[in-house]
Amino acid sequence: MAMCHWASLLSAAAKVNLLVLVVSVVFSQSSLSNRAPEFALTKIEESNIKDDSGKEPITEDDADPEDLEVFYPTHQWQTIRPGQAVPAGSHVRLNLQTGDREAKLPDSENGKSDTREERRRKRLGKVDVDSNSFTAQELKKALAKMKENEKAERKAHEEEVRKKFRPIEQLKEEFEKLNMKMETDYEIMVKLISKFNSSASTLDEKVAALYDLEYYVHQVDNAKDFLSMGGLQLVIDGLNSTEATLKEHAAFVLGAALSSNPKVQIEAIEGGALQKLLVILATEQPLAVKKKALFALSSMLRHFPYAQQQFLKLGGLQVLRSLFRQKGMETLQVRVVTLLYDLIVEKMLLEDSQHGDQMEEKIQQYRQVKLVPAVVEQDWCVVVSNLLAMPEHDTREKVLKMVSVLMAFCKERYRGDQALSTTLGLLRSEYEELAAEEQREGDKEGYFKELLGSVNTIIQELR
Repeated sequence: MAMCHWASLLSAAAKVNLLVLVVSVVFSQSSLSNRAPEFALTKIEESNIKDDSGKEPITEDDADPEDLEVFYPTHQWQTIRPGQAVPAGSHVRLNLQTGDREAKLPDSENGKSDTREERRRKRLGKVDVDSNSFTAQELKKALAKMKENEKAERKAHEEEVRKKFRPIEQLKEEFEKLNMKMETDYEIMVKLISKFNSSASTLDEKVAALYDLEYYVHQVDNAKDFLSMGGLQLVIDGLNSTEATLKEHAAFVLGAALSSNPKVQIEAIEGGALQKLLVILATEQPLAVKKKALFALSSMLRHFPYAQQQFLKLGGLQVLRSLFRQKGMETLQVRVVTLLYDLIVEKMLLEDSQHGDQMEEKIQQYRQVKLVPAVVEQDWCVVVSNLLAMPEHDTREKVLKMVSVLMAFCKERYRGDQALSTTLGLLRSEYEELAAEEQREGDKEGYFKELLGSVNTIIQELR
């Protein structure tokens, strides 16, 4: 009897457990069917589709904002309301006492949540996506407001640009009012020549025209155009002016046009420029006028053997020699020595160069120029060496070069010149000290060492 009683009790208990197990399985399946992967959020795109009346159609999402409600689990069991989406990975149970479904975050071994959603929440912070706070209509209004703000910012930027810069149309109008026109060098030179040649122009206007012309005729092509316009002959005639300022600027323009321009050099010498320049240098003129005349003469003679030959025939070397007998002409004297040095070296370099057909013809022209014999004959050896007594180092450098070039023709004359010997001794002592000071400062190949070398070479050749 006792065994039958316990068997009946066990059978009843088994039936109850079986019933609980069946109910639990049913509710678990219901819970799993209601779960959504991740946060069951639906992004509502703003529709661009409109009906026939031009209005946007109303969607189901607009009508039911509860669809956006999401359940936020914590580490405590919370009741899940109908319609809420439970994040994946949450623990869900059926409370048998209340009959409600509950959920919470799973706990790791150390008691902390390590679900992907929890890590995302920690990284992004709390984001309020409660459907009661952000409805579809509110999102549309927010987007529309963002567009309005963007338009306002763009408009403000455009207004700021308008304040800083004027439109191209306005600039065009202003340029048209000013009647601005870009003139070529040719057109400008035509106007300047016309102003210089006009009898109605004042002296200042003529001088200003010559001043501007000097800038343009430095360019070789402009100088050729200046010649074709008849401007070169007008400037040559200007050398005869009684106005010293006009004569000075005319010589300046002439020198600029002659520089390294054979065509202009030929026309100038045929136009009588050489004779007029020598007259200016030989007569009493202001120093400024003579400087510009010597500049024009140098431009005419360089690399032009025919002009050099005519220069010697007209007594040009004697004219330059006379400048050394005048007081206050030290600046011109150094320039004359530099010119003669350049002309002598120019011929020497050409004779030492490789010969061709054209070069041979030019060499024949230079051979007709007897410049060095004329220099020796007119005792330029002493005239040049006397300039070594000048205090300027730059002047001494140029004179030392000229003495070295003339050494082959003036050696006997220099050996008998006691003043030159004394001057060279003083220069050697001075430059030894200056060169030593340069070396102490770390400049092993300095300027004064080079000058000392030139002095020592001349002293050595005179022994």
